[in-house]
Parts: sequence; C-alpha cells; structure tokens
Amino acid sequence: MKPLLSGRALTAGAVAVAALVTGGSAAGAATAPAHPTATAAAAPDIPIANVKAHLSQLQSIASANGGNRAHGRAGYQASLNYVKAKLDAAGFTTRVQQFTASGRTGYNLIADWPGGDANQVVMAGSHLDSVTSGPGINDNGSGSSAVLETALAVARSGYQPAKHLRFAWWGAEELGLVGSRYYVNSLGSAERAKISGYLNFDMIGSPNPGYFVYDDDPTIEKTFKDYFAGLGISTEIETEGDGRSDHAPFKNAGVPVGGLFSGADYRKTSAQAAKWGGTVGQPFDRCYHSSCDTTANINDTALDRNSDAIAYAVWELSQ
Repeated sequence: MKPLLSGRALTAGAVAVAALVTGGSAAGAATAPAHPTATAAAAPDIPIANVKAHLSQLQSIASANGGNRAHGRAGYQASLNYVKAKLDAAGFTTRVQQFTASGRTGYNLIADWPGGDANQVVMAGSHLDSVTSGPGINDNGSGSSAVLETALAVARSGYQPAKHLRFAWWGAEELGLVGSRYYVNSLGSAERAKISGYLNFDMIGSPNPGYFVYDDDPTIEKTFKDYFAGLGISTEIETEGDGRSDHAPFKNAGVPVGGLFSGADYRKTSAQAAKWGGTVGQPFDRCYHSSCDTTANINDTALDRNSDAIAYAVWELSQ
C-alpha cells in the first residue's frame, strides 16, 4: 500500500506490450485451518501451503536482488516473471503492459481466463511492487500471492463462469498507484464499462491482523461480509487504506470496486483485539514499509482466511 503522503514525482509514459522470461517454482508447507463447508460451497479451498510457497519465492527474489522488489529494479521484474510463468503454464492469456514512472520502466501483468461474457468482466488485482526498503512480503506479496493462487485454482478446477475473469498485478503502486492508473486510463470508456467489478487485495496477512472490508460497491461488500459471517468473524469497514491502493483509479472511473485489508500502521484498539485477538496498542503491521517485512511477518490464519475469501468472491461474482 502506498504511503499516506508521497513526495515522489510521478510520470506515466508510452504503452508497449512485452513478453518476459519465466521464473521458478517453489514448495512450502503449512496446515490450513478447517473452514465451514457451507461458506465455500461454490469455490475451492485455497491451499495456504501454495500461497506461502509463492511468498517464499518472492522473498528469495528480493534477497537475490538487493533486498527489495521495487519498481524499476531487478527484483520487480523477477517477481513479474515468476507470476507470469505460473499463469502461462496454467493456460491463461497473459500480456505485459509497459509504462514509465520516476524515470524507470514499469510493468503491469494482465491475465485473462478464456471464456465467459466479454461484456461482463470480473477483475481481481493486487500490486506486485515493494518499497525500496524491504522485500514487501505482506505489502504486497500477500495479496499478489493469494490472487495468483486463486487464478491457478480457476485453472485447476476448469471453472467456466458466465462472466469473463481477468487477474492483474500492478507495478509502481508504491509511487502513487501509477500502474493501475495507467491501465485504467489506457481503456476506452466502452472497455471500462465492461468491468462489472474490480476486487483489490493489498496487505492481507498482517501479523497483528484486523478483518477489514471495503464499503464501496454494496454487492461486492456483502459478498465478503457473508463469507466472514459464515466463519463467525466480525468485520469492520476499511478506512486506513481508503484511496491509497489500486482500487482508487477504478473507483474514480466509475467501476464498482471492493476488497479486503488486514491493516498497516494504524494501531489495534481494545475493541478490535476483543473481536480478533492480537495485541492492543500495537500496529496491525509493525514492519509496514520496513526491512522486516519478510516471510516472518505473516499471520497464517489471516492469510488463509483472506485467500479463501478471495476465491469465494471470484466464484460468487462471476456466475
């Protein structure tokens, strides 16, 4: 998630489509807590071990590239290559959109699942870049990995929804939502009108987590709230990141938006700790935009619940 105040100069440049080189694969291990079957009947359970395997790969990429995966750096391109290779192998149609920000080339990755009504597009997206000061595993490897694993679950299940599914990984979010804004601006009004909903996932595994739902489009909001209600989890309206993540350009263009968030540098209140557990008076993510935002900075339960909620919403909203 981008800082509340950004002092960086932002520019957006010319568009091009590029194909990037494939990345690697990974193995991870974790035990997923059980979920009530009634809440996920229409969607598969997202294996937490698979999501954490993607996080491990992003951590390794950062470690091999100066400790970060920031816009314009080798770690970002390697991250995009990794995600793109997984999607290409699964049968998605991928394209890379190029732009310029702060004098460096940036990339968005767009992946379309074949089929569905092209006039009704459900999108799910997350930003793939980190800040320069750390590997960005919660912010936003967590959202990026969960969206990736949801897309791969679509392919594994052979899901054929009535609506068209599109997934996206944005560049240069940390510089002011540059990649997602560039994408939205690149669409004509007719193409924007075809997007029936954009779902955004930015920081969904915070170590002292909250369960926040965007209160923008009522149908999308209700879909997420229904899922968490099925788990017996109370949610709150998301306010900390309002306008600070990649849903904002879509919302400003009139596209219905929604999403999930587990908290950044705001501090957990006693009332929130009573609902969700965790530590009163401490930030939701003490490593927000720091070098300690590593794979050790993830709450597995929050990551698992939010990953399953993503799949639930993608299935429910695309039928």
